[in-house]
Amino acid sequence: MQELTQQSKKIVALANPPTKKPAPASNESLAGENARLTAQSYLRSSSFSRSGLISQLEYEGYSKADSTYGVDSLGADWNTQAAKTAAAYMRSSSFSREGLKDQLLYEGFSSSQAEYGLTAVGY
Repeated sequence: MQELTQQSKKIVALANPPTKKPAPASNESLAGENARLTAQSYLRSSSFSRSGLISQLEYEGYSKADSTYGVDSLGADWNTQAAKTAAAYMRSSSFSREGLKDQLLYEGFSSSQAEYGLTAVGY
């Protein structure tokens, strides 16, 4: 298993800042608030692409609109999420550069986000 580079360790550490609760919008619906809080909870414990997190919220029963609102209201850094996901995959298994990129794309990251994740783990 490949060791994470010092740079990628720093990126992963930066990806886990102390969590602060985003302020709700004044016109936020109850479903929107709950979707936002659920999305926030998921990002505290794992890493997701934007589309992956929206899909997860929809799986939990939120509407597409509420899921999208909940995810977008967090202002997440999707490059950082790609770096965290790439690091997690490299900790659990061995991947070629192309194999890891394909996995990140499958997870819903854009090509540029996947490239960011690859760079973060030393590829």
